[in-house]
Amino acid sequence: MKFRNVLPRSVLILVVLFAGAARAETLPLPSNLISLGSDNGGQLLLQSSAHRSYWPLSIQFVTQKNQAYCGVATMVMVLNALSIAAPATPGIEPFKTFTQENVLNQTTEQILPQAVLMENGMTLDQFARLIGTYGVRAEIHHADTSSVDEFRTLAARALESNDGYVVVNYLRRALGEESGGHISPLAAFDAKSDRFLVLDVARYKYPPVWVETVDLFSAMNTVDADNEGRRRGFVLVRTQP
Repeated sequence: MKFRNVLPRSVLILVVLFAGAARAETLPLPSNLISLGSDNGGQLLLQSSAHRSYWPLSIQFVTQKNQAYCGVATMVMVLNALSIAAPATPGIEPFKTFTQENVLNQTTEQILPQAVLMENGMTLDQFARLIGTYGVRAEIHHADTSSVDEFRTLAARALESNDGYVVVNYLRRALGEESGGHISPLAAFDAKSDRFLVLDVARYKYPPVWVETVDLFSAMNTVDADNEGRRRGFVLVRTQP
């Protein structure tokens, strides 16, 4: 599989500005992760082999508004990046956009009540069902029914498509971070270093980071007790064919 592998160097300043906004007051990164805001992290984006998803997601990047809303913030970013028709947005009428205040509704309440969400967050399967209520295709891949090679291939292909996004559900402490399960979108893949860029929606905690594919898959291949003991994994989100 081949991807275009060079970003124009004129965009480097945009990468630095975006990454810098996520850097302040974050926790120290373990040595196996590379911050997008570092010189090395910026260079990885410039040389990345699959990066089409980076631009629409970075434009729509939001910080989860509380510690339970990683899945909600990720939904908002992906739906806006896909240009899905948004509901009314109080305060900015007549303009409409998805926010963490309006993306949940009576339909999503039947799948995952907000009271439960605030207590437990959401699982991989719940994320797919919730975002699927907006007419997009959400394809679930639990890590124990996939493989590192399949994940790499499917995710890299989606990251270079015009209408595909990759959402990962992983265990933070398996990467050396603090501490439990987390959901965020992927934005790019660098084949040379075999790393994926995770746009961490908990920007108050960690910056966007480059993670080795094997490490990220291992962090997804962990048991989620809140999801009936299933393994975590990834969701491919795209507009319906």
